[in-house]
This record gives sequence, structure tokens and C-alpha cells, in this order.
Amino acid sequence: MSTQTTAPAAPRPGRVLPRPPSIWRTGVRLPEVRWAGGALALFLLGGALQLAGAPAWAWWTAYLACYATGGWEPGWAGLQALRERVFDVDLLMVLAAVAAAAIGQVLDGALLIVIFATSGAVEAVITQRTADSVSSLLQLAPERATRVDPAAGTETVVDVAELAAGDVVLVRPGERIGAVATVVEGVSEVDQQAVTGESVPVLRGPGEEVLSGTANGTGALRVRVDRVAAESVIARVVALVEHASATKARTQLFVERVEQRYSVGVVVVTLLVLGVPLALGAAFDASLLRAITFMIVASPCAVVLSTMPPLLAAIANAGRHGVLVKSATVMQTLGRTDLVAFDKTGTLTTGTPEVVAVAPAPGRHQDEVLALAAAVERLSEHPFGRAVHRAALARGLAVGTAGDFRALPGRGVSGVVDGVEVLVQRHEDPHGAAARVPAQGARRAPASAGADRVGTVVGVHADGVLVGTLTLLDELRAASPAAVRDVAALTTAPVHLLTGDDEAAARHVGERTGVREVHARLLPADKARIVEELQAAGRRVLLVGDGVNDAPALATAATGVAMGRSGSDLALDTADAVVVRDEIEAVPRLIALSRRAHRLVVANLVIAATFITVLVTWDLAGRLPLPLAVAGHEGSTVVVALNGLRLLSARAWARG
Repeated sequence: MSTQTTAPAAPRPGRVLPRPPSIWRTGVRLPEVRWAGGALALFLLGGALQLAGAPAWAWWTAYLACYATGGWEPGWAGLQALRERVFDVDLLMVLAAVAAAAIGQVLDGALLIVIFATSGAVEAVITQRTADSVSSLLQLAPERATRVDPAAGTETVVDVAELAAGDVVLVRPGERIGAVATVVEGVSEVDQQAVTGESVPVLRGPGEEVLSGTANGTGALRVRVDRVAAESVIARVVALVEHASATKARTQLFVERVEQRYSVGVVVVTLLVLGVPLALGAAFDASLLRAITFMIVASPCAVVLSTMPPLLAAIANAGRHGVLVKSATVMQTLGRTDLVAFDKTGTLTTGTPEVVAVAPAPGRHQDEVLALAAAVERLSEHPFGRAVHRAALARGLAVGTAGDFRALPGRGVSGVVDGVEVLVQRHEDPHGAAARVPAQGARRAPASAGADRVGTVVGVHADGVLVGTLTLLDELRAASPAAVRDVAALTTAPVHLLTGDDEAAARHVGERTGVREVHARLLPADKARIVEELQAAGRRVLLVGDGVNDAPALATAATGVAMGRSGSDLALDTADAVVVRDEIEAVPRLIALSRRAHRLVVANLVIAATFITVLVTWDLAGRLPLPLAVAGHEGSTVVVALNGLRLLSARAWARG
């Protein structure tokens, strides 16, 4: 008598997602945060002493200590840049603060230092926290292997790097294969999805090759190492990634491109403001006051904060919604995307199979066939087994429990259900190969086995008689069609699909998602080559992928986005951004959020330029009171900072 089961919690493939690192713990580790915190504390101490009526030497000491604490690092960086004949904004900020102190406005100079140091600290925290989040997602590829000595019959666990050609390695069910090798004993299905992009595990037996980094299925294998780790497929992919990263042009923030010219311009004009009146006979004190006032109002606090707060706020907002963006430069680059390319398996699809058709034999019913298969498969660890069990439960079928269960590695499973011997295994075509059928399964007339067929067919046998077949396909993510549609609306070029899977499977996914530009049977180098060709034609490509085979293309693209839950370590490490929860619909929202951040950056720069222009004109054409100059300068800084922080709202993510 069989028993009945209810739906178990569906197993979710991929890595277990860690809790994001504490922002406080991240901050304490960073020297930028410690120096900025010290500068802020000294600034507040000086302000408190000044308000309390303490002697001038007391609060001056606190402010000057604030100068040293918060200003030494940008000052040193500025001097280092000056040695390379580059006058950057770091040195200009320090000079402006020193100039303010020189005319008695030590409070204003200290405020400049605090603002600049705090901006750098916030950027460092967000960048480091993103890096920590990505690092915590990484589960390094297996670096240990079980080496077997056939003569002595002993097993030794060794580092993968110690394996040599000719070594025999035992690969247990579920373990990853540590080297390119040939099977010498055992039969199993090997999941090559991360390396080749194939959506269905492939059967491997004696004499057949297995690849490094692929996952063994339910059977145990003994394999003989053919090539050491340095010569493996993954090693070649890593080399491709390193080459692409080395040749990828560095993208600069807009403010980085203009800050040197701006800084040099401010210094030159300051010297002119001081020197020209002196040459015309003006008093030194009045000329010096005017020149220092000019340097203060022209100092780029507002310009610096025009760019970073919107980009950092956008990074923080994306992080709250499960997307890790690795730097402000990446956030800026995302919005310039005009072509998006997707990988198929594990990106547009889940990388797990689903039952799409049940074809009963004459005199049998679909539910009967599915229930028999599910009763046996519910005990299986194979992805196909889990898919069959889920399909039966989704139909509300009473799923029994099989007795005398046996897993047949590389073939299928068998068991006894209500006294009937049930065998579920891959359905063979007349030539002995596992059958591949059209996506609609039994609803279409059988065609010749070939490229037009997608999906994998398993046969269900009862007491040796075929009672029906089940067709399984890689499950499409529910959000994929909408995500493709949304990115197509945001970009000017057609969406592309790049996959290592076969032509028929690729076309099928393209049709279901609306992608017309489909490229199939691609090796890792082929994907990178296509991305390179698209960018050579003037496109800014954003590539979304998850596997080792996607890593070279992720490194080549203007922006690479990896799927975090199912993504390979190499893909996560190579990508510029990571979609932690594999929510493909986050990709168009991320592009839209970047563009909104860019609009705020432009608006902030206009605000900052307007304030600077008005104050500078006033100072040069008339007499701008120093307190009013400081108030205008700090006021513009506060306005642009608060404007940028608008991107922290949940509405900014929803609207993009």
C-alpha cells in the first residue's frame, strides 16, 4: 500500500545567500572612515568650545587638529599627484581650507575638510561593503580531490593543484570534478551548465571526457587525469578574462575628467585676482582678502558632492533591492547602455528542468503516467526527478511512495508502486540516443531527430511496458519576457541572446522571451568575440550571465552583470554588478536607476555652477562679504548633497 505526500519545500538551486555585512563593522575597518570620524569629532569639539566662549587658542587648536586629521590624506594624495604634474581637486580643497584659516575663517576651512573627508569615507564604505557582499557570495571551486592508488587500494585527499596527468581520482555523487579527465569506471550524468551552457546534464561513462569544474550527478566515477589544472578549460577561460580585463578601457566619472582643469583654473585665476590689483597699486590686504574669498567660493565642494551622493545613493538603493554595484563608475556606466545581451541557461532560464508535456500510451491517462513516475522520482536526487515530482503535486495528484527504490546512474530510477514495477529512464530513439522532441511534446507530430527538437524525453515503464513519456525543458524564469521587453524599451539596439546550448533550445527561449538576435553553440571565447564586435561597432554592451563560460564576455562588455544565486565564482568576481537574488527584472530597473542618477548629477552640476558663477562674479565685480561667501558656498554644498540623497527612496527604484 502506497502512502501519499504533500508538497515539500521546493529546493532552490545555487548558493545560500549570506546576510549583508554590517555597515558599522565595514566602516571601522576602513582608514578613510576613521580619519573622517576623527575630523568630524574635532570639528564638533571646536564648535562646542567656540560657542561656550572658551579661549580662542582652545577652539583654534581643535579646528587645526581637524585640519590635520581630515586633510593629511587628501593633501598627501594631492602632492603625490603634483609630482606626476597633475594638480587635482584634493590639493585644491586643502589649499582653500588653509586659505580660509589664513584670514581667520578657521571654522569655514575646517568645515571644508570635514565635508571632503566625509564624502570620501561614504564612498569607501559603500564600495567596500559591496566588495564584501560579493566576496561572501563566493564559494571557491573545489580545491581538494580524492586521489586513488589502484595498486594499494588507498584513497588520499589532496589539493587539486597536486594532481598530475595519469592520477586516478574518485568523484562521489554531487562532487565537482577537479581536472580534465577521462572516465575509467562508473556511469553518471555530469552537469556542465556552468562551463558549456548546456541546460541538460550529459551522460558520461568509461572512455568519455569530463571537464574541470563540472558537477557530478548521482553516480560515482573514477576518472584518470588528462590535463593538470593549469591546462584545463577553466584555466583557459580565466586567461581570457584576464586578457579582457587588461585591455578594457577605464571609464572615468565625469567629475574626474574635468577636475584637474578646473583646479588649475581656480589656482591661476586666484593668482590673477591677487596679482593684477597689486600691479595696479591696490592695497595688499584688500587684494589678499579678495583672492582668498575667490578661492573659497570657487572651491569645488559642491562640484564634488554633485556627483558622488546621487551615484552612492543609487548604489545603496540597488543594494537594498538585491543588486550589488561594485563602484560609482559602474553605476554611471550602466545608464549609457544601448544594447543588452543575455545568457540563456541560468539567466533567462532557471537552469532547472520542468515537465512541459505528458504523452500517455493508448489506453493510459496523463495523470496515471505522471503519478507513477512521481512516486518513484520523489526519492531521486536528480533534477529531472524533482521536476516530475513537482509537476505531479502541481496537478494535485496523489503521489505514492515507491518501495524497493533503486537509482540507476546515467539511466534513471526504478521502484515498486502498488505492486507494479515502475522504471523511469531516458527514452531512446531508434538509434539508441536519448530522444530530443519538440517543445510542445506530444501535441506535435514527431519529427526526425535533429536540430529542430528541444527538450528531453523520459519513458515511464510499468512491468516492462511503456505507458507514456514525459518531456522536460529548462524552466524559463517567469519574469524573463517582461525583463527583455523592458530593456528593449530602454535601449536602441535589439536584445541579443548568447548561449553555449544548441540552436533549437536557444531559438525556443528566444521565441518565448521576444529575443530575435540569437547566437547558439558558443564557446567562451565566441561570446567575448561577439561582445567585442558589437562594441567595435559603437555599441555600449551590458551582458547578463552566470556561468564560467560567460566570464570572458562579462569582462569584455562595457558592463557585466552576474546572477548571484546560481552564478559561478568566476562570473561573480568578474562582473561589475551582481543580481543577488537572481531577479532578472532588476536589470531594466538598474539601467533606469542609473539614468535617473545621471539626471540628478547634471542638475546638481548646474546648481553648483550657478552658485559658483554668481558668487565669483560678485567677488570680482564688487565686494562680496566673506561671511556671505562662506554661507553661499556651504549652502550650495548642502543643496546638491540633499538633492542626490533623493535616490535613497524606494520610489526611485520603482520608477527608475
